[in-house]
Amino acid sequence: MIETSTALCSVALSENGKIISYKESTEPKAHASKTAVFIEEALREHNITAGECDAVCVSKGPGSYTGLRVGVSTAKGICFGTGIPLLGADTLEILVWQAISESLLPENCSFIVPMIDARRMEVYSSVFSAEGNRLTETKPYIVEKDSFSEYLEKGTVLFIGDGAGKCTDIIGHQNARFLNCCPKASSMLVPAEREYKKKRFQDVAYFEPFYLKDFVATVSRKKLF
Repeated sequence: MIETSTALCSVALSENGKIISYKESTEPKAHASKTAVFIEEALREHNITAGECDAVCVSKGPGSYTGLRVGVSTAKGICFGTGIPLLGADTLEILVWQAISESLLPENCSFIVPMIDARRMEVYSSVFSAEGNRLTETKPYIVEKDSFSEYLEKGTVLFIGDGAGKCTDIIGHQNARFLNCCPKASSMLVPAEREYKKKRFQDVAYFEPFYLKDFVATVSRKKLF
């Protein structure tokens, strides 16, 4: 399992429903140099080859354009080379299962709102129940004081992800709880196993990350010469 959608680069290996190896790095802009190395180390530690794995699961976004490209390219390369299936996991759902599997839910939590940081005061988000069921589609939100108020009025809401930090000084509702963190490959186990059991394999040739917004390249106004 490969998770490179945010600042955290991580890789996990699972067997019989359990994580048997996990590696991560918070080193800035190191996804391209760390991802393949982590995969090789995890496989070597357990004396298996990539071709002996059942599938490769990669975080498909939303998230960092560059990070997603690294993760997806690496996953596709393994699948092309070995012939094993490719699986995609929604980055926001990974955060939800991170909260559930690591017992991060606050007491009497009613909703989980995973958030991926976007530009300025914008986040990519959707709403899930405390049991991990998706309630809304993924879309960009501009964070305002009344954001997600319809859910906050119903009970405790956990805002989790690297976009949650920008909400702490804006969403002041008494039912709001915030956890600023990045999605981890070790939290991909539930969605990865679900996709595999349902045989929802991705087309290795045409699979692309879910950017949500088109990548915008800007031209520097500084003169280089």
